[in-house]
Amino acid sequence: MANEQLIRKWRMILGGEQSDGTGFTLQGNDLQMDKTLGALYDTDRKGGLGPSSPNVSRWLGDIRTFFPNTVVQVMQRDALQRLELTQMLFEKEMLENVEPDVHLVATLMTLSHVIPDKTKDTARMVVRKVVDELMKKLAQPTQQAVVGSLNRSTRNRRPKHNEINWHATIQKNLKHYQPEYKTIIPETRIGYGRKRTSLKDVVLCLDQSGSMGTSVVYSGIFGSVMASIPAIKTKMVVFDTAVADLTEELTDPVELLFGVQLGGGTDIDAALTYCQQIITRPTDTVLVLITDLYEGGDVAGMRKRATELAAAGVQVVVLLALNDEGAPSYDHENANFLATLGIPVFACTPDKFPDLMAAALSKQDIGIWAAKEDLVLKK
Repeated sequence: MANEQLIRKWRMILGGEQSDGTGFTLQGNDLQMDKTLGALYDTDRKGGLGPSSPNVSRWLGDIRTFFPNTVVQVMQRDALQRLELTQMLFEKEMLENVEPDVHLVATLMTLSHVIPDKTKDTARMVVRKVVDELMKKLAQPTQQAVVGSLNRSTRNRRPKHNEINWHATIQKNLKHYQPEYKTIIPETRIGYGRKRTSLKDVVLCLDQSGSMGTSVVYSGIFGSVMASIPAIKTKMVVFDTAVADLTEELTDPVELLFGVQLGGGTDIDAALTYCQQIITRPTDTVLVLITDLYEGGDVAGMRKRATELAAAGVQVVVLLALNDEGAPSYDHENANFLATLGIPVFACTPDKFPDLMAAALSKQDIGIWAAKEDLVLKK
């Protein structure tokens, strides 16, 4: 029996026909599963899964029946890439059957300017589902990390009376309790400092070239979460060969993502020039530049802008990617130059981003933080 199961597995892997040396005959669900795999991965059967074929809708339903969501998402991406089935995203009925994930959202962002009007509402529903799921997962840890770091950074030991944090002050002075007076002598006072509308400024500057798709999705989510925190003032800038300020869209991450036009060239110099213009408190600003550093514009100008920003006291952090996809391709020369300025350059996963922002807002050494988190680039 064990040997039969092993042969069955090899038959599923080899795909039958000329590649099959097992002689094993599939039946029932195994046969149907093999057909769904063959429609995608057997090059001789490409015609059976054309974008105009009703089989596409049936195939989308079949793969959800036979495989878990993680596998379904991989097969959908393969269908889009291998068989050029982007047309299936233009049909409302087909789009409703797709299993939504971050990669699909990135694809819809790329196609947003050509999606037919009849499908746009459905596309927004798909994006909304992914955004809502990510917000539930990422909002709370981001808010806790960011607010916590600001509370710590603003704590001071010489507060005025209306700035005293009484809870922290009492805890700090419990050892000075005076039994005869039944009170505590507050030798050390702890406060949060003067209240201000925003304690820190954050600028998220996103490369919207096609290779940065999933990074842009996560950046839009984090930007929207941080924009809801009164203690920081968050701005969102996206760029290709032109620069667009999407700060006003941060209240609705779905509209923000549809405002991004993935694809096109890259002008990091122009983006940093714009960021210089909107930064009014350099020493209280964190600039997160998310790009693979392949500069299609003025390389010397880009390096000059980065040098000026760092010299002005802006805490610049360069993320080569903000996703779960591993080490990205990037421009090593530009990365090495930025490193000589003390600007950390590395890829970051979404689960690490809240702690990254907390470290940056409290002015920790991000290079040391990244090394502890094993996020430093291997030379």
